Amino acid sequence: MKRILKMTLLIIVSVIGLALVTGVLFINLSPQFGAKSEGESAERIKKSPNYKDGKFHNMEETIVMKSMSYSTIPDYFTNEGKMPDWSIPVEKITGGYFNDHPDSLTRLTWFGHSAVLLEMDGQKIFLDPMLGEVPSPHPWLGSGRFNDTLPLSVDQLPHLDAVLISHDHYDHLDYGSIVALKDKVDKFYVPLGIAAHLKLWGVDAAKITELDWWQEAELKGIKLVSTPARHFSGRGLFDRYSTLWCSWVVRGERSNIFFGGDSGYDSSFKQIGEKYGPFDFTMLECGQYNEQWPEIHMMPEETVQANIDLNGKVMMPIHWGAFKLALHPWEEPVERALKKARELNVKVATPIIGQAIVLDAEIPASEWWKK
Repeated sequence: MKRILKMTLLIIVSVIGLALVTGVLFINLSPQFGAKSEGESAERIKKSPNYKDGKFHNMEETIVMKSMSYSTIPDYFTNEGKMPDWSIPVEKITGGYFNDHPDSLTRLTWFGHSAVLLEMDGQKIFLDPMLGEVPSPHPWLGSGRFNDTLPLSVDQLPHLDAVLISHDHYDHLDYGSIVALKDKVDKFYVPLGIAAHLKLWGVDAAKITELDWWQEAELKGIKLVSTPARHFSGRGLFDRYSTLWCSWVVRGERSNIFFGGDSGYDSSFKQIGEKYGPFDFTMLECGQYNEQWPEIHMMPEETVQANIDLNGKVMMPIHWGAFKLALHPWEEPVERALKKARELNVKVATPIIGQAIVLDAEIPASEWWKK
């Protein structure tokens, strides 16, 4: 009997040890996890006013996990209600879509979640182009998209003048998407620290511009501003807060656009609105929230207030309608946001994935999620 117990214990220890070794090798050898900043980039990080004690900090004190209810753990492993039981609609983009668009009009095309292609003043700018199937370092570690197709495949995308990244979480910075896009993109604008990931993935360092909060860059007459957000970063087990996160102001000749990335609600929206507003169009996260982490993601009602703080004319909810990353019903974010927007008289765009939004024209506002 003792021999059997010893053998069983040995097997258990061996299996645990093998799993640990496999995990360590996977993290250290897989490019999906990115790289650490070195040289000039690392020196810029150390000099940033937002970096101290070896990590980046939010403007306001922020706790990633405010509370933890162990009773909700089983809910993470169920999909009922949290994912649609049908493939949500997608408008396919044809080859002439980009050729026929006049430079005088600002157009946005939602690719689901937080991925938006912006056409402004003759430039094509892709914001957080996560076009992969699963927002994780491996397909086994996450749930797939709510839609079974994209408006068009990555190889069908036109030449891009720029890609803007808000932070390095997998649902915003996707290894496979960057590898597929890198040779058709002129410039990458990213928060401090993210250049190391891109360079590891084959992006030419000369194409990459890293910015701290409130720093500005120019893209062929378009002003790009890296503005604060209330969130965090990290792609592995031990690199949280090692790269910066941000929102973006994109100010062109005719339009002024705000892209929020991921952010809990705080005073930064008011500051950004006062300094760079009013905005013709805002894209603000309204999904993947939970009362256990209220400081890093907004509740939908806070999303509407953030648009008011920014002095936004039209708001589009993003960070919903693509992946299950929280416990709420999948359609709840937009329903709650719309209810609050009606109360506060805020105009909201709710496009189908792939549907064009042309500023100064009729804004898509169908309730397509109601099957």
